[in-house]
Amino acid sequence: MQTGIKGEKTFKVEKCQLASEVGSGLVAVFATPMMIAAIENTAAGSVAPYLEEGKTTVGTRVNVSHVAATPEGMEVRIETTLSAIAPNGKMLTFEVAAYDQAGLIGEGTHERAIVDKARFEQKALAKKG
Repeated sequence: MQTGIKGEKTFKVEKCQLASEVGSGLVAVFATPMMIAAIENTAAGSVAPYLEEGKTTVGTRVNVSHVAATPEGMEVRIETTLSAIAPNGKMLTFEVAAYDQAGLIGEGTHERAIVDKARFEQKALAKKG
């Protein structure tokens, strides 16, 4: 894996993605948590083909601004670029941006860690006791 890997996804904003529907506000526009989820999904998908079998990535940090509102039915495009890989090869940093048909709606950075999927899930389940 090396820097420069790009991800892109395009979709139409649906009612279930509105702030008024997901509980992140009272307005009927594309919700910030849904934008963040789309960013994470796009970044994860972009590097998945480069991971060893049994490995996956998990989100560890999101630092994005949501600068413009998008109504239901409008198309959104998410773009991610792998901009840095930690020296240990386990932490990935992405430059991210989101656009609707009128222009930029969000931008920032996102970090993901490469983990062993089974071990990660087992460790999480062990917290239950």
